Amino acid sequence: MYPEDIVKPMREELTTLGFEELFQEKDVEKALAQKGTTLVVVNSICGCAAANARPGIRLSLGQDKTPDHLLTVFAGVDREATDAARARMIPFPPSSPSIALFKDGELVHMIERHHIEGRPAEMIADNLQTAYSEHC
Repeated sequence: MYPEDIVKPMREELTTLGFEELFQEKDVEKALAQKGTTLVVVNSICGCAAANARPGIRLSLGQDKTPDHLLTVFAGVDREATDAARARMIPFPPSSPSIALFKDGELVHMIERHHIEGRPAEMIADNLQTAYSEHC
């Protein structure tokens, strides 16, 4: 577990965009039961989350088509919610950061850490915008 004062600014990078933080398994299950499209970000303290994932997510949301619901869990901090979210991302192995798009509770698009690490935020945003265009 990381101290809250360290992760707080990393959480706020997403919550200021309108992401709802989830902390418990029941919250994840309830949120993913919603109709429409839901973006779930497994946030992380790592450098590729700071340099690539969160900026790419921010850029992706500046378009006409975006997900109906924005959710986040924090790996290494919110274990129960993170485990529940990752269970819904099977068959993909756990990775953080990672970004998943669900439609009516079904996984329709996944970006794993190896798709984030070393890639510019603009490339991640383009990937997400393509998924939004198809599913949102």
